[in-house]
Amino acid sequence: MYQVGIHHEGDSLEHPPSLADGGANESIDTVGKDGKGGQTPQGKRKTEVPSKFPFLNISRNLVLAYQSLGVVYGDLSTSPLYVYRSVFDGKLQDYQSPETIFGAFSLIFWTITLIPLLKYVFIVLCADDNGEGGSFALYSLLCRHAKFSLLPNQQAADEELSSYKYGYSGRSTACLQLKRFLEKHKKSRTVLLVIVLLAACMVIGDGVLTPAMSVISSMSGIQAAADHLTHDGVVFLSCIILVGLFALQHSGTHRVGFLFAPIVLIWLISIMIIGLYNTIIWNPKIVSALSPYYIVKFFRETGKDGWISLGGILLSVAGTEAMYADLGHFSAFSMRITFAFVVYPCLVIQYMGQAAFLSKNLDSIPNSFYSSIPDGVYWPVFVIATLAAIVGSQSIITATFSIVKQCNSLGCFPRVKIVHTSKHKGQIYVPEINWILMILTLVVAIGFQDTTLIGNAYGLACMTVMFITTFLMTLVIIFVWQRSLVFAAAFLLFFWFIEGLYLSSAAIKAPQGGWVSLLLSFILLAVMLVWHYGTRKKYKYDLHNKVPLKWILGLGPSLGIVRVPGIGLIYSELVTGVPPIFSHFVTNLPAFHNVVVFICVKSVPVPYVSSDERFLIGRVGPKPYRMYRCIVRYGYKDAQQDTGNFEDLLIQSLAEFIQMESVEPQLSSPNSSSLDGRMAVISTNLQTHSPFIIDDEDFETCSTIQSSKSLTLQSVRSSYDDGNHENRKRRVRFNLPENSGMDPEVRDELIDLVQAKEAGVAYIMGHSYVKARRSSSCWKKFVIDVAYSFLRKNCRASAVALNIPHISLIEVGMIYYV
Repeated sequence: MYQVGIHHEGDSLEHPPSLADGGANESIDTVGKDGKGGQTPQGKRKTEVPSKFPFLNISRNLVLAYQSLGVVYGDLSTSPLYVYRSVFDGKLQDYQSPETIFGAFSLIFWTITLIPLLKYVFIVLCADDNGEGGSFALYSLLCRHAKFSLLPNQQAADEELSSYKYGYSGRSTACLQLKRFLEKHKKSRTVLLVIVLLAACMVIGDGVLTPAMSVISSMSGIQAAADHLTHDGVVFLSCIILVGLFALQHSGTHRVGFLFAPIVLIWLISIMIIGLYNTIIWNPKIVSALSPYYIVKFFRETGKDGWISLGGILLSVAGTEAMYADLGHFSAFSMRITFAFVVYPCLVIQYMGQAAFLSKNLDSIPNSFYSSIPDGVYWPVFVIATLAAIVGSQSIITATFSIVKQCNSLGCFPRVKIVHTSKHKGQIYVPEINWILMILTLVVAIGFQDTTLIGNAYGLACMTVMFITTFLMTLVIIFVWQRSLVFAAAFLLFFWFIEGLYLSSAAIKAPQGGWVSLLLSFILLAVMLVWHYGTRKKYKYDLHNKVPLKWILGLGPSLGIVRVPGIGLIYSELVTGVPPIFSHFVTNLPAFHNVVVFICVKSVPVPYVSSDERFLIGRVGPKPYRMYRCIVRYGYKDAQQDTGNFEDLLIQSLAEFIQMESVEPQLSSPNSSSLDGRMAVISTNLQTHSPFIIDDEDFETCSTIQSSKSLTLQSVRSSYDDGNHENRKRRVRFNLPENSGMDPEVRDELIDLVQAKEAGVAYIMGHSYVKARRSSSCWKKFVIDVAYSFLRKNCRASAVALNIPHISLIEVGMIYYV
């Protein structure tokens, strides 16, 4: 790896007309190709219409419904372990009576019915983003229907993606007026982003609290059966299980996915049978508590203390957000089947049975679940409860990894290592986050040792996420579904009234443990906002200091330097223009490669980008300059992993573009306001539309191929080989056919491209140091010089995140004064 140190502080070379939208005004005309190679008119695209009758594929949905038990509903299914104990903790102990037990069960029943069943199953699951769910999916939908996004590298060409459009075509006058108002004020867009990030932070906080809460609650059954075991011993055993749980994360959920579902299914059937048994044996009159009349009696008797106890009631729906966040792994129809016909009735019957038992055994409330288990099945149920608690913890940890990746893709989280544990989309492992979660979970478990205190923090985090989801869902109803403001307001007020009561009750308990979730969330939110702010300032610096068109044209085809054999890949966040890193490099080292490609790896507000739409290719400058641009687009859930043949895909795409350009002259005509020509979407399939004869050979069999690389460099490269023959990539050779009837100018350009590829590829990246200007405020200097600088130094480097080979990497040092 070679590093060139270049410090620069200067005035802007070229200022775009407007930066209000972060450079999105620099439009790119796109010529697309359909899957068969034919032209599709500009602005039109093929979209796959989802089936309106998902029930037709019954077998597939039943399999997905079965699998969703272990991945989605583990946390929600284990809530009977601790709900009643949390409800009657504190001052409500003075109101322990059969009437309050009936009222508590009625509250639990209607809470489960209104929030998970009515809100999520019947309404929220309909708002999927091309099959994906979660707060980022709602934000993605909003950003595609209105200019709410603060991401700086948006392009008009992104709207041509097949998965970009969604929703209805009609627009009401009231919706348009509200849309214009929110788009006009940047502060409103900033507030929206902060709200989405706060929801993400609360979910990550759940990843710390859920394992401690579930495992300690399940292990408390040992203390109930063994009198000699102290509470410290229970916490110690719980910590051992937690360490083992986090240590197994690297293997991926796919290895034990089919094991999770039967555990949760057996658990649900067991608690349903126990609940039915307790209802019949102890107090069948508990069925009458399904009436909301008992809720009125409950609050009439308990008053303010009953309102405070709602913080324990809401734990019965903790984990509901996972039903929407994990939508991408399954289908909405399959998840509706699972909850409506399995999870919901089992939980209702179990809570009913516990209430029937407690109404006759008030002294058993501190350990309500294990006390209600019949003697003959105590230990089998304990084992199943422990396994179910581990499964529930696993689901929220996996969801945390997905949230971190989405934040990272949208430029709101420092770069971390993403390990894809399976070919299935979404199954990932983040080592740094995993070990941080483990340490924080152990600290919470050892520090509190009380599930009631942990439950206070847990409930506050869960209800905050639900509260934010209701707000985002209201915006989706207005701007995406194009429904009336009256319908949206009714949805917002109804669920905000219910969730507001629970949230206010949880907030009251902030001094008794709830502060943990607030502290974790605000620390994470500060990290995300600092990273987003610094990244955006860095991008604006590049945008202001782009190399001007006159400077490039004045250099001529040789660029005023020595052009050496090979291909130079210059990585930048700019989607148009020439980045300042290029001028810095050639000014200090006046030699560059024969072929120059400006690479931009960017995220777009869709969950996935198909391989046929991933590469956007265009030309920079006249043809003799041999300069191109390649924009590689990923969705916020796409796997940005090294496929081992990026160079081959790039060469193939450039060759196809060159061939396409010869028959479509409009591609080579530059835009009026920039140096770039129009761009084309190129399929990344090596065997499609190829002007080459492609030879695919093992790396070892190609040792006789001549190359302009020196023997010294080849020997250095061989030292980086780890000797793993199975993981060695295959080498692709490109050869032009002898008599192809190709245009001579096109053939010469393709020959130059092939020769440059054989000479070698170098990756040029900026090694940037971002600093605040001397005239900046003290607050800005702290954010940029201290906070952002610390995050950049301690996160993964861009080259590592993009899997760029170090032997071919050249870093150009720059100082950005923002």
